[in-house]
Amino acid sequence: MRRYLSVLFVSYLLIIAVVSGSTYLTGQAGKQQAKDIKSITVYTSLPLEQIEPLAQDFEKSQEIRVNIVPLSEADLLVRANSQKEKPQADLILANRALLEQAKAANLLMPYTSEQLDIIPARFIDKDNFWTGIWYDPIVFVANQDFLKKMPQPPAKWSDLTKVNTVRVGITDFLASESSANLLYTLMSNQGEQQTLTFLKQLHPQIVQYAKFLATPVRMAGLGEVDIAIAVQSEAMRYLKDSFPLTIIHPEEGTAYLLTGAGLVNGAPQQAEAKLFINWLTQDNAQAALQRNKLYFVPTNPEIPAYKSYDTKNLKLLENKLVNQDQQKQLLDKWVQTVRLNTKQ
Repeated sequence: MRRYLSVLFVSYLLIIAVVSGSTYLTGQAGKQQAKDIKSITVYTSLPLEQIEPLAQDFEKSQEIRVNIVPLSEADLLVRANSQKEKPQADLILANRALLEQAKAANLLMPYTSEQLDIIPARFIDKDNFWTGIWYDPIVFVANQDFLKKMPQPPAKWSDLTKVNTVRVGITDFLASESSANLLYTLMSNQGEQQTLTFLKQLHPQIVQYAKFLATPVRMAGLGEVDIAIAVQSEAMRYLKDSFPLTIIHPEEGTAYLLTGAGLVNGAPQQAEAKLFINWLTQDNAQAALQRNKLYFVPTNPEIPAYKSYDTKNLKLLENKLVNQDQQKQLLDKWVQTVRLNTKQ
């Protein structure tokens, strides 16, 4: 009996040794696999909810990990500048204004490819230092019950003030870059005085200067305002959730916020970063966004996702007021003459 117990004990030790050895080897293999996988580092000023789905899908399809470093616009430029001699990032994903600043600071290097060549010139830096990936236009979002009562829907910016009982919702120019971009774009194309006059006329009809981009759309969907002046991406999200809304593109044209990508000058993983830029302009990237209820118009007109957006009557206006000091002065003037002016 004692002999059998000895055999069993030895067998038990052998099993423990084998299992332990197997576990160790598996752990080491996992560590080795993690070391071997390629990766890129992306500095971005975008919300994580926008970039994370893209990073996850890109890693699944290309087996390249995307390390996301979210930063404020100011911090992004400071960090990238401090690393000029030895860059830690491979890519900057941000709005056009920030990419232009990065280009001016010599933080980017030019890049183009066959995939990027089909993107319209207005969405690409003239020297190929950055490429626009998607854009988000400002639109009118009308409550459908309100439209039924109107002889005809508003088609122009000036139509919003023709009937002073129309209730309007808009995101505060002070609260959002996309909303402030509308102010600068209207001033660029209609002139400062004409724009301020229009906004003064509109001011008494505004129910709320909202803090968030989604709020005016939600208010229009619930009938709390008749028309929202809002980004199309939020309007699309509420439409997909069956809110009674209609999107209208202003006839004279509208502002839009362009998001793009730029290759960091001296990026350590240039080949993989270039692959990511190309991938961002293709349909798989749009599919990742839309699965997460993010509806941005792609700059690539050849992919199927582009055809899902109604761009037939969409006229985009350019913001020529890009100087930050000038923008601050105009924003301050709007605050004093419109936003805080009770003598309307």
